[in-house]
Amino acid sequence: MKDQKKTRLVFLLNIAQRAVERWIESRTDDGPAALSAAQAGTMFFLSRNDGALVGDVAQALRIGAPAMSGLANRLEQAGYLVRKRDGLDGRTIRLFQTEEGRAAGQRAKAGMGVLNAKLSEGFSEDEMAVVGRWLESLPQRLAIED
Repeated sequence: MKDQKKTRLVFLLNIAQRAVERWIESRTDDGPAALSAAQAGTMFFLSRNDGALVGDVAQALRIGAPAMSGLANRLEQAGYLVRKRDGLDGRTIRLFQTEEGRAAGQRAKAGMGVLNAKLSEGFSEDEMAVVGRWLESLPQRLAIED
């Protein structure tokens, strides 16, 4: 019975993650250039860390360099960010939000407020605190040692 519950947790987590991504990406409030979940995460990070190194953004999002490169390409093509070489070390690239990127990030942030309300509806603050603590523990619990 215990193994079945673990399997069910993995299944439910996977289904829930896909539902959240579909909800985020189906929002049309932003028009045709709405941000995907990963793009929104990038813009949220840059709103607090404008000019961050590409690697720092990738680390914050917990994605690899190739995924970050593609993500930055799409955001740059959409006009939401610009890449600039670091002034001290020309080998490194920094990401800066554009005005359009800031506005898109703010719209996405408002959408996340709606989503967070939907996700926590019917649950107490204490219950949501347990869910949050569990979710926050997963990356460390599932870390793969090199």
